Amino acid sequence: MRIDWDAEAATFDEEPDHGLRDPAVREAWAERLRDWLPATGDVLDLGCGTGSLSLLAAEAGHRVTAVDLSPGMVERAREKLAGHAAEVLVGDAGEPPVQGRRFDAILVRHVLWTLPDPEAALRHWCGLLRPGGRLVLVEGVWGTTNPSGIPASRLADALTPLATHLHSERLSGDERLWGRRVEDERYAVVAVIPAPSRHKEVVDVHLILRRGDEVLLARRANTGYGDGLFNVPSGHVEPGEDVRTAVIREAKEEIGLDLAPEDVSAELVLQHRGPGEAARIGWFFEATYGTGGEPFNAEPEKCDGLSWHRADALPDDMVAYCRAALEAWRTGQRFALHWQEEGDAVRYERGGAERAVALAPARGAHHVELWVPDFTAAEASWGWLLGELGHVREQRWERGGSWRRGATYVVLEQSPDMRGEAHDRRLPGLNHLAFHVTGAAELDRLVARAPEHGGSLLFPERHPFAGGEEHRAAYLEDGAGFEVELVVGG
Repeated sequence: MRIDWDAEAATFDEEPDHGLRDPAVREAWAERLRDWLPATGDVLDLGCGTGSLSLLAAEAGHRVTAVDLSPGMVERAREKLAGHAAEVLVGDAGEPPVQGRRFDAILVRHVLWTLPDPEAALRHWCGLLRPGGRLVLVEGVWGTTNPSGIPASRLADALTPLATHLHSERLSGDERLWGRRVEDERYAVVAVIPAPSRHKEVVDVHLILRRGDEVLLARRANTGYGDGLFNVPSGHVEPGEDVRTAVIREAKEEIGLDLAPEDVSAELVLQHRGPGEAARIGWFFEATYGTGGEPFNAEPEKCDGLSWHRADALPDDMVAYCRAALEAWRTGQRFALHWQEEGDAVRYERGGAERAVALAPARGAHHVELWVPDFTAAEASWGWLLGELGHVREQRWERGGSWRRGATYVVLEQSPDMRGEAHDRRLPGLNHLAFHVTGAAELDRLVARAPEHGGSLLFPERHPFAGGEEHRAAYLEDGAGFEVELVVGG
């Protein structure tokens, strides 16, 4: 319901409580406004009518913006406020045309009850206040047979979750405010609005424990969320923790690993929201099997088993966002979004709505393809080494295969178009490929195991500084003459 204030103006202006022509009435309202409004500041008067309360606020030193739906009322208010720090606008009190401005106080008298959705108007008005701002509402209930207005209890219920402080006053008994005795319920409510709370999200951490092209999954149990479904070991960041410390702690608590900071690397950041839940930020870290001990189920009350699964053939019975994260990790994404809607399933659904979105395009090398004289032998040497370095098998065909690490993959193929039987790294063309390793201990481990897989150490007399005193690395060669450099650090 909306009132045509122009049609009602004659009736309202005849009463001293609306025109405030009586000096005693004006002073009574001025006293109340001094109590309700801050000492100084910007005041928004909504449904200002002819501007009587706006004028009192301006005379008290406030900067006033007044709004009314009626052009006639606005014109009269402008005349009344001429010479004061005030502007008067034509507009809807429910959504005033103030273009994002903020105020120290909003004053509304006998307007809220006319709006179609008073609760929505209150929420909108609170958003127009500065931190600590005040919402001053004068309302009431008029008549007995067919009462109009809004009861104070409804107003209190609506404002309680929005305000840090709520004060109400009964105004019916103060004849000075109305210029006469009134029997209706008339009251004022002053609500102090807190600063808008900053957006906050739970931060969780996840461990991708990799064994060659397999990852370790845990089946949830007795948690109340996703029970019976697989996900990677995970947990929440606790107060005072950084994300790396948190994932190391969770690895110990859930699967019994004693990881050091250098054992884990951040692989993916995923913002995700489950159906009907709040958004969260997930950090996914990677560690290599064999680091920190042998994993075991350290929380049988929350997990009914651990199992290894190929990263390119994950089970369907997984938590949907975890499945999306592992697919993003396997294909080289570093930042991604998985945003589920109400009604979506917690469980991954093959062929269901795709909720995962990559937030950063892949850059750098797309892939490297090596033609090898014997794919079976290359698979034994290169496949082992690439797996140890964190590459995951992506494809395999009769005489070839590919291994992916992030956005880049390596192809080994025994092509029928190949000429020659071996690779000579000293001819023009490819000399060698170089890969990062996590540290000196990892370098020594790979060098020691290389002979088992057809590799041999080049430049042994200068190892591990064949590339210079500041360059710790190993140079390996396979049986077909391909060289690989493993580099510690940058």
